[in-house]
Amino acid sequence: FGFQGPTMQLDTTCSSSLLAVHLACQSLRNGESNLALAGGVNLMISPEVTVGFCKLKALSKDGRCKTFDASADGYGRGEGCGIVVLKRLSDAIDNQDNILALVKGSAVNHDGVSNGLTAPNGSAQTAVIRQALINAKLEPQQIQYVEAHGTGTALGDPIELLALNRALRADRSSPLMVGSVKTNFGHLEAAAGVAGLIKVILALQHKQIPPHLHLTTPNPHIPWGQLAVDVPKALTSWPETEEPRRAGLSGFGMSGTNAHLIIEEAVSASIYDEISDEESASESTTNADRPWHLLTLSAKSETALGKLAECYQSWLPGTSAPLADTCFTANTGRSHFSHRHTFVADSKDALRQQLNAFTAADSTQSNILSRPKIAFLFTGQGSQYIGMGRQLYQSEPVFGTAIDRCDRILAKNGINLIELLYSGAENTKAIDQTANTQPVLFSVAYALTELWRAWGVFPDVVMGHSIGEYAAAVCAGIMDLQDGLRLLAARGRVMQALPSGGGMFSAMASVRQVEPLLSGDVEIAAINGPESTVISGPLTALKTVVEQLESQGIKTKQLPVSHAFHSKLMEPMLAEFEQLASSISYRTSEISIVSSMTGQLANVEMANPDYWIEQIRQPVKFSTAMASLMDDGCNTFVEIGPKPTLIAMGQGCTFDSSATQQTPGKTIWLPSLLSPRRGTSDWQTILSSLGQLYEAGADIDWAGFDKGYPRQTVLLPNYPFQRQRYWLPVEDSVDNATHSERYFDAQGQHSLLGRSHPIAAQNIQCFESQISLNDPLVWSDHQVFRHTLLPAAAYIEIGLEAARKVNTKQLTENLASNQYCLSSISLHQGLWLDDLASTQLQTITTQQERSTQFKIYSSTGSDKNNDEKTD
Repeated sequence: FGFQGPTMQLDTTCSSSLLAVHLACQSLRNGESNLALAGGVNLMISPEVTVGFCKLKALSKDGRCKTFDASADGYGRGEGCGIVVLKRLSDAIDNQDNILALVKGSAVNHDGVSNGLTAPNGSAQTAVIRQALINAKLEPQQIQYVEAHGTGTALGDPIELLALNRALRADRSSPLMVGSVKTNFGHLEAAAGVAGLIKVILALQHKQIPPHLHLTTPNPHIPWGQLAVDVPKALTSWPETEEPRRAGLSGFGMSGTNAHLIIEEAVSASIYDEISDEESASESTTNADRPWHLLTLSAKSETALGKLAECYQSWLPGTSAPLADTCFTANTGRSHFSHRHTFVADSKDALRQQLNAFTAADSTQSNILSRPKIAFLFTGQGSQYIGMGRQLYQSEPVFGTAIDRCDRILAKNGINLIELLYSGAENTKAIDQTANTQPVLFSVAYALTELWRAWGVFPDVVMGHSIGEYAAAVCAGIMDLQDGLRLLAARGRVMQALPSGGGMFSAMASVRQVEPLLSGDVEIAAINGPESTVISGPLTALKTVVEQLESQGIKTKQLPVSHAFHSKLMEPMLAEFEQLASSISYRTSEISIVSSMTGQLANVEMANPDYWIEQIRQPVKFSTAMASLMDDGCNTFVEIGPKPTLIAMGQGCTFDSSATQQTPGKTIWLPSLLSPRRGTSDWQTILSSLGQLYEAGADIDWAGFDKGYPRQTVLLPNYPFQRQRYWLPVEDSVDNATHSERYFDAQGQHSLLGRSHPIAAQNIQCFESQISLNDPLVWSDHQVFRHTLLPAAAYIEIGLEAARKVNTKQLTENLASNQYCLSSISLHQGLWLDDLASTQLQTITTQQERSTQFKIYSSTGSDKNNDEKTD
């Protein structure tokens, strides 16, 4: 993990892990660290400790901890480990962590002078509990339950309960509930404290106290009638009071070191009451949560993704986790693999229906190593409507802050942005006036740009259509926000001051069809596609051209604009605008920007006032600009504006063969917003687009996506690992056969050693046998690179059987007295078993005074196994 803070290895026996938690909390409070892992582990890897405790008579005869019972006779040892992650509460809230419980206070002390190693000190136990209460700033009656140390000894149990009674009885209206996790799974010694801590946390979460086991006859040495305690022997509800539930937790070490923690349940109100974050609150324009949420699921395979969706679908009905927290945890807390799918829903039921309808075939497999190349398209005039981005303004802090920033700038120019956007239908005419339309559209585009960036979506290239170029230029860093918005507001104002009488029409026709019909002051204002051309000029002349177009069956539409933009009628304003354009600062573009006036990259050209003067007069070459974007390798287009106007035009463009990077099947077109007439809310639209970007492999900043909302991590379904067996396949074998069934035939002949052939030489014998893959043995299990190799165990079996044959009495005696061994065994060359032929073995034994030596040879009719095999 790369941790570099303070590290301590502690051993105060049974109080070790609680001491670790206490010291970790101190480190956090002192600012020594900002995150801590604390806990303990207990492993029984040697019998010595167990033997030692047996000699001390500390272990119970039946292995059970019978804490507080008359039959308590010690404890049963247990193995286990536990770790908790600790943070300062303010950091946990800022990090939107899943807060399980709060450590309200802790204390540590030592028994001091005591009367023995195993005898607990009641006064020291009382003192450590009282000190923990002081540190937690709590009164005794505010503790409802104590997780006792509870070792389970006739001496220790009464002392502990009396100490608890002295420390916590004062002003108590109901008995103190006491239990011990040691009765559930034994004493974990060094990990006992953290085991009790985990039990307490789970009890607080479930609002129930687990049963204390093995308590049948209360210990008669405990004055039960004088104590205000209750030991729940069954699953017991933890009563709710006006205050949060709280528990004490004790750990008393044989070393004499005692520890006590006080734990409080994580109630949202108690958490946020203690944390004052005025700065964060002041930055947000609203406290409203978004009404729609986005859930991402990803897996390493299509099958796993389908199973994951099934897991969520069955898990959702049984969880109390809010939909927002569920989505937040999945988006920020899980790894993102290549098989992806997203769901946009406004309720758990809606999400469950989508999950139920989902099949793995609907998923997208993205190349996450090659993110999509993204182009931002900034919409031009004519796409405006009342209420653009209203939902985002009401419930998205980044969007709302950006709109408010623009509103403050425009207020200096006499424009009330918020009123124009969100005051009501009565402003429809006002928003269509050029002086208002242009800065309003710019502001919405700027706020959407800031929102996409906050979510980690940054464009590789930007391009704007007409006035959209101003927002594109600010996005690219050519102008800052104040200069860009001030210049565009002035542009709209001087345009609005021009005489009326001009207009614009779109025609579903090519430039070649339209140009011959132009007359008077009518000009081409925009080339939006091969069959989409916009004309501009005096209305009277325009109508004449429109009539001719319609007579040829060409559809036309008048645009909702107040003047004839990109025509000669704009010339009277150019001189005044030139003074304005020359008064602001320009910089070379920080990212690639394509000009809709030239249709080419213009990182340098647009950092000049002359460009913006000429841009008013020249036609928009959108079709050419789109071809440049495709040639540059852009395959994902996000429209930054209130309608997907440019998406529709971009999809209709036809490019020449020079657009070598064009891949129509993989091109993605994504709107930021839709017109209210589409029946889709702002949040649905933009979250759907964000989801598609994620599925395409874009890097999304999911933490930034939920920044500004009170999120908390929750427990989610586990990932459905797709198990794959990597072992070689094993055929049916005779593993269950006995030694005799495995090696001896009906005549008692050993199949590996074979028949004996006496040799004249003294103390030497020869055995011969034949083996093949058809023998009823497990040779096929012993494969190397798909070839069967006689295992070493077979050689040993041959040697042992040969020794039995030549010296049965001595071998039998040695086996009985465990005074035998196999030594000096050397495998000079492995024996490969032929798939077709059987292999002949010869075993030569030489009998000496106290040992039998054997050598094995083989032959298959070829020379490959003729060498000596085993000595």
